[in-house]
Amino acid sequence: MTGNLDELFDGKPILGMIHLPALPAAPRSALTLDEVVVFAIEELERLESAGVDGVIVENVGDTPFFRQGVPPVTTAAMGVVVREVVRAATVPVGVNMLRNAWEEAVSVAYVAGARFIRCNVVIGAYVTDQGIIQGCAAELARFRRSLDRDVLVLGDVHVKHAAPLFDVPLVDAARDLAERGGVDAVIVSGRRSPDPPTAEMVSSVVEAVDLPVLIGSGLGEANAREFYELSGGILLGEADFKVGREWGGASDRAAYERTIAAIRSG
Repeated sequence: MTGNLDELFDGKPILGMIHLPALPAAPRSALTLDEVVVFAIEELERLESAGVDGVIVENVGDTPFFRQGVPPVTTAAMGVVVREVVRAATVPVGVNMLRNAWEEAVSVAYVAGARFIRCNVVIGAYVTDQGIIQGCAAELARFRRSLDRDVLVLGDVHVKHAAPLFDVPLVDAARDLAERGGVDAVIVSGRRSPDPPTAEMVSSVVEAVDLPVLIGSGLGEANAREFYELSGGILLGEADFKVGREWGGASDRAAYERTIAAIRSG
């Protein structure tokens, strides 16, 4: 069961990342849950004022990450944070729970009123810094089917910080993801978070699938417009878009504004 990203966004979306600091009970936790909520709402206000079409709330501060699920305390905390972001937002809100906590992400999105999730490994098996992560397409599709409100899924192909256990070519993996994985959009990224994919990678996937293809890594002020034109949408949140160029920190509203203005002026 897949939905339609075009019904959620008017045209190709520019999505901003709300990178949360460590949640309560995570190894690097230094803030109360109320303080994390305040941070998230401040991030939402910066991103909305800069002109993004949607935001993704991500527990990026919870390193080191679990492979598949997350502890109940993390799910509970994300539920509270995402609910407050949804209440304050005027744009669609998404959820990503690292590293591949798809069931928890769908649950949080459904209960808190978010509209979509990002799932790093939907099909196949990947060797990651968390170990081997296997796809969840069958379980994910059936879980979505059981709900009375759909939560859209943006699924990565050859996700960053990972390598396929069997070296399936990118185009073949993208076709399998789009045709057999039950996703609503395909995300293409570089090898690591700071790295963009090549233009050739993006173009080959766009030509191969009938779903929107988004860019999920390596975008900055210098290349965001180029990749926006090549793709069906982009995710912004790398160091170029952070205060002090500190990845995972607070968003630099001015950098977002400049980039979004440049994209839309073209």
